[in-house]
Amino acid sequence: MSDLIKAAWRNYLLQLQLHPLRTKAITAGVLVGCSDVIAQKISGIKRLQLRRLILMMLYGFAYSGPFGHFLHKLMDIIFRGKKDNTTVAKKVVLEQLTSSPWNNMFFMMYYGLVVEGRGWGLVRNKVRKDYPSVQLTAWKFWPIVGWVNYQYMPLQFRVVFHSFVASCWAIFLNLKARSVAIKKA
Repeated sequence: MSDLIKAAWRNYLLQLQLHPLRTKAITAGVLVGCSDVIAQKISGIKRLQLRRLILMMLYGFAYSGPFGHFLHKLMDIIFRGKKDNTTVAKKVVLEQLTSSPWNNMFFMMYYGLVVEGRGWGLVRNKVRKDYPSVQLTAWKFWPIVGWVNYQYMPLQFRVVFHSFVASCWAIFLNLKARSVAIKKA
């Protein structure tokens, strides 16, 4: 079994080197899918909602993987690959002031409009109501992840690392939402 895992890992690394965008997109889609399956089970859904799962995987594959790929390439260009503490701090601040707010807003709109199939008015109101607390919570957690990512992760692994942490974060948020719902019941 160990040889099989080693061979799979070597093949994954080769794909990451030969086809970085495609590999990161597929990885993000798979991780978002795993996260959604776990989130559905945690939230008490008895039968897997396949449509929701596919739409969430599509989000990872078509948006978050490619967005992360190009974001990290751009950051490396802007900061010329430097990894000193000052540069890492600048990268984290830039990411938190630009892509973090955009990604949270975009995800909330995608989830409401596409995954849940709600109308624009309902989604707009939900975003207006929930976005500030979502973004403030993100600013408490994601700068640490960003620091680790920019300081210690090689460029080719940054999207993979971010996608993995995002999957864990989504499970945490689902647990938190569920515990709030249980307390209200």
